[in-house]
Amino acid sequence: MPTYITLLRFTAQGARALGKSAVRAQAFAKAAQKSGVTVVGQYWTMGAWDGVLILSAKTEDLLQRCLVSLTAAGNVTTQTLTSLDAEQFAKITSRRAG
Repeated sequence: MPTYITLLRFTAQGARALGKSAVRAQAFAKAAQKSGVTVVGQYWTMGAWDGVLILSAKTEDLLQRCLVSLTAAGNVTTQTLTSLDAEQFAKITSRRAG
């Protein structure tokens, strides 16, 4: 199942309710599971990004629907990256065009 890394930034609304972030994260994980997306990890970070989600979904469509719901709540903005493990990367890079 494809794995995605989503970087999060708090919006002004999310920052005002920072103390409730862990509760919101738990609620998101439950909602994600119901929609077919697995939350592999959730981390709060210091620096340019406020948090990181590691997500797994059978299809990109399922993932996108889940993230649209997350951003629609207004507490975070997101940037999502498709990730590859070593085996997947080796398989892709060993193919030659042509």
